[in-house]
Amino acid sequence: MASGPNGGGNGGGGGGLMKNMSLLRLQYYCVLGAVAGAVLFATLRYMPAAGSGAALSTTSALATAAAPAGSGAGAGEHRKIKGTAPAPAKAAAKVVTKPKEVVVFNFGDSNSDTGGVAAIMGIRISAPEGRAYFHHPTGRLSDGRVVLDFICETLNTHHLSPYMKPLGSDYSNGVNFAIAGATATPGDTPFSLDVQIDQFIFYRDRCNDSITRDEPAPLNMLDFERALYTMDIGQNDITSILYLPYDEVLAKLPHFVAEIRKAIEILHKNGARKFWIHGTGALGCLPAKLAMPRASDGDLDEHGCIAKFNNAAKRFNTLLSEACDDLRLLLKKSSIIFVDMFAIKYDLVANHTKHGIEKPLMTCCGHGGPPYNYDPKQSCMGDSMDLCKLGDKFISWDGVHFTDAANSIVASMAISGEYSVPRMKLTSLVKPAKSKAS
Repeated sequence: MASGPNGGGNGGGGGGLMKNMSLLRLQYYCVLGAVAGAVLFATLRYMPAAGSGAALSTTSALATAAAPAGSGAGAGEHRKIKGTAPAPAKAAAKVVTKPKEVVVFNFGDSNSDTGGVAAIMGIRISAPEGRAYFHHPTGRLSDGRVVLDFICETLNTHHLSPYMKPLGSDYSNGVNFAIAGATATPGDTPFSLDVQIDQFIFYRDRCNDSITRDEPAPLNMLDFERALYTMDIGQNDITSILYLPYDEVLAKLPHFVAEIRKAIEILHKNGARKFWIHGTGALGCLPAKLAMPRASDGDLDEHGCIAKFNNAAKRFNTLLSEACDDLRLLLKKSSIIFVDMFAIKYDLVANHTKHGIEKPLMTCCGHGGPPYNYDPKQSCMGDSMDLCKLGDKFISWDGVHFTDAANSIVASMAISGEYSVPRMKLTSLVKPAKSKAS
């Protein structure tokens, strides 16, 4: 074993061990030096020429640096190296999203839906929808424009595109999150107000992400601060409970208003500063409600509308207006305008002759003829509809939604400031664009 001879088998083992170790160390250094020399030789022998553009080894770089400046081959080699170095990459041009003149974000139900429900649900809305203005169906539940469209026209910007419309959308002036059938109350419908608010926040965050990455975005963060935030929702919440005793209806209204208030507060936390809030309309004057079976006409008012339903709508508006008053004090540096849509829409019925309307309680596109031309079992898009003549002025298009002509009157009254709290014209809150967008 190795320990035998090295351990002192002949009495002089300690000195022999040291001698042997010295010889081994010398042999090790010789071998190491030979290997290093071979590696260096191979590197120099097979290294590509400096003009070939290949990477330089550390050894050749040091040799070049050691040559006197401007002398012999060293200087020439240095010039070659300098001339073949790759040019530094140019920084990508920063993408700048210019602020828009007018931006609008809308939340609501079918009163302001510009095609969202048709896109989301795959509903093919057919003629005669859209006949009065667009001359083809657009997904709006009307023969033409909704009030939101007239708001956009007043501000010289194009109509808002629905959030989920996959084709032909243009979000350069804002987004319409409204969906027909939506409620202010969460959970009652797939796209209730809270969901629409979540969609807005998602959209805003994605725009911000794109800007942070120097990628194109339809809007910048300043656009969100300057934008007008419009809201028209609550009608479906109210109509869904009108079968209840009146005191129970009134008891539920504060909950609906609380959800709208919460939505305004969330929008404010996310940068919104200008709000245009619509109250609900004269629900007791809708042909869809008037055509329902009733024991007597004792609950009809002087203009033929259901007083109980209208009183509920007025109470809802009072609560919503008061909520806006509170928020106006709470949310500093904000403008919150409440528009009394009941007063506006009831005026169309009460003073219908002034507006050139002959039959204020009758549906333009429906079934059954006078007095209401409405059948809940058949839609306006059926084959055997009783359709009014194109050009005749009607308030109701299909028993629930307004015609283009009626929406035009409603919009002009709403934006005038005569029915708003505080009294303010729309164009005083938002300056129209200099030139009308296409």
